[in-house]
Amino acid sequence: MIVVLNGYPGVGKLTIGRKLADLLDGKLLDIHSVYNVAFALTEFKSPEFRETVAKVETIAHELILKLPVGQPVVLTTVLAGSGEWGDEEWGRIVALGQARPPFCVVHVECALEENIRRIQLEERDMKRKPRDPEMAKRNQSEAKTLYGGDAVNLLKIDTTGMTPSASSNAIRNWLRTI
Repeated sequence: MIVVLNGYPGVGKLTIGRKLADLLDGKLLDIHSVYNVAFALTEFKSPEFRETVAKVETIAHELILKLPVGQPVVLTTVLAGSGEWGDEEWGRIVALGQARPPFCVVHVECALEENIRRIQLEERDMKRKPRDPEMAKRNQSEAKTLYGGDAVNLLKIDTTGMTPSASSNAIRNWLRTI
């Protein structure tokens, strides 16, 4: 099982992903673990950046495919809108999901005020996460469509009034129906 938590920065994907992986006795591969190699060694959005991300994802996906068949894997990502970069990255995730079904997508969102509060938390620095409240405002005002909206197994969850534990439990309960 591959469970992809997709949503804008600061909506709670990593925190929920950690708790969900624990609940499922699964593994977690968060987008920051993949991207931080590229952030550390290349210029953001450069061809080298994109190539580095693709290579790290290839290594990670190969390792995922070696895990025991029943071991769930939770991924986090931020893919929205449309474009060559997003299409390529989403294509790699979908291929992984097809190789390790079921493929489940969760769109994670929260209200703007909560998104602004969360995105500014100091703890985000430890993972090189963005902390700009203007990013949250821009993302929510542009409202680009998240990738995965056409997935057979899709859950949309608003985490505004929910704790990470409640959110991960809701996702786990939904997964039990699949």
